[in-house]
Amino acid sequence: MKNFIKSLIPPIALKTLQKIRFYRYGWKGDYATWQDAENDSIGYDSEKILQKVKTSMLKVKSGEAAYERDGVIFDEIQYSWQLLSGLMFASSVGKGALKVLDFGGSLGTSYYQNKFFLDKLDDVSWSIVEQKHFVDTGKKYFEDDKLKFFYDVSECIRQENPNVLLLSSVLMYIEKPYELLDTLLEYDFKYILIDKTQFSKSNERITLQIVPPSIYKGSYPCRSFKEATLKEYFIKHQYSILEDFHSYDDHDEFEFKGMIIEKVNNQNV
Repeated sequence: MKNFIKSLIPPIALKTLQKIRFYRYGWKGDYATWQDAENDSIGYDSEKILQKVKTSMLKVKSGEAAYERDGVIFDEIQYSWQLLSGLMFASSVGKGALKVLDFGGSLGTSYYQNKFFLDKLDDVSWSIVEQKHFVDTGKKYFEDDKLKFFYDVSECIRQENPNVLLLSSVLMYIEKPYELLDTLLEYDFKYILIDKTQFSKSNERITLQIVPPSIYKGSYPCRSFKEATLKEYFIKHQYSILEDFHSYDDHDEFEFKGMIIEKVNNQNV
């Protein structure tokens, strides 16, 4: 599991990149393997990204900014209403309790995005599992009675017992996403919420994502899933796809989507 955490790419620049049409930036190539794309990548400076996100998130925490995404601050919160609907649905079934494991959740972007509504619930715990340097920073500057940071999933499960797994802009940056999912699904989450995930309009593809230097200098492999294949995976593991939705505007060759997924009651299988 620790190797999966280390392989996470921060969800920086997803929306910004979607809008950029410059030839040199965005998603390029069509690679046979993840390793082929990685060989053409230059990686990224994780420490610079962390400091950029930290600075922006501290402004959100203090009330100087309304919202942070990709290290960029905004005057208004840009909600993912479908994601919020999934969170509120899970809470209603749980009679006001919501316990989220936000895998790869940075320093709390999704938590602060939805904090106004989360604060209305009776019982909320939001746990982020991230790379070590993000967890170290999260514990020092952002952790409180609701928002917690963990180095691995098993530690989070033992302490918080979450019933909702959130995967936002994560799976497409994992070399072996189905192996990761195999590990995560062993914990038998009642609900899985997927958001900001890239799907190919044809077959699954591996491309190289090149970040504009105005955001940060970097490039790394990125996977566009085949939607039917991912859905079939969850159904095979006794989950039901309650709803799918668009997260962002479509690209010519792929689209960003999310899903609200519920564990099927074994008595009804």
